[in-house]
Amino acid sequence: MGVFEGSLVKSVSIDNMLNQRDAVISKISQALDLLTEAQTLGQSAGVGFPRFKLDESRYSVHNLLDPQSRCDAEQKIRRVVDSGGWQYLMNESGLRSLMDSKAREQWDRDINEGKFPDFTRDNLTSTFSRLHDSRGEMFERGVINVFRALSWEYKTNQPFAFGKRVILEWITSPCSGGSGGTIGYANSGKCDQVDDLVRVLSVLDGKPEPDHRNGTWSRVARASRESPPIIDHEYYSARLHRNGNAHLLFKRPELVTKMNAILAKHYPAALAHDRNVTGAKS
Repeated sequence: MGVFEGSLVKSVSIDNMLNQRDAVISKISQALDLLTEAQTLGQSAGVGFPRFKLDESRYSVHNLLDPQSRCDAEQKIRRVVDSGGWQYLMNESGLRSLMDSKAREQWDRDINEGKFPDFTRDNLTSTFSRLHDSRGEMFERGVINVFRALSWEYKTNQPFAFGKRVILEWITSPCSGGSGGTIGYANSGKCDQVDDLVRVLSVLDGKPEPDHRNGTWSRVARASRESPPIIDHEYYSARLHRNGNAHLLFKRPELVTKMNAILAKHYPAALAHDRNVTGAKS
């Protein structure tokens, strides 16, 4: 418990949050009681009464005040309240900055689909302690997934480490028509991979995770309308090409060396720490 509160969510009192969560659910239940009472009065007086519905993500109840659906409604309301709590604690814990894009997508999908345990102290402790213990693995997985996605058909992409330059395929959709400067649409999945790289480079550089709202997708979208279509980032420069590829040049060789140390840790037979991996030919 000490690890959970002291290391993961420093700015949040878990006891206070759990008490407030219970108070929110209690007040919603009281509100339903008052609405049900008002509905009964309206029916006896022969006047109209509005229908109240729950429509939140996968949780929906056609009529919250229907006695037959009241239990189901309260259960789904609790899930809505708890989903917000899980997501809030994830953001406050700082663990999200160490997740690769696939891990984030899985977490968000589970929250949206209601695949999470009850919002209790024991479940909070076990879930976030487990995530905290695996934070290094999640962080390193971002480097490994991007490296695995590189195509070895290009000599610039070295099959044993990140080089000074890399060629990323399908950053945009290939464009066969239009003028010479026309670039296709940004590929969100591939842009997420570049965001993984930027996130890792930022953490290795001792800086916070960049704002996702100004991520690679928006940068690619802007660059695709410019001539020449070039992205100039703190950690790299990239030129977009009509075949959908991006030629990316790393600006910080010492950070590339740190990424390659992560690769060498997972693939010691294929990668060597003492290779001159930052001077590859394009």
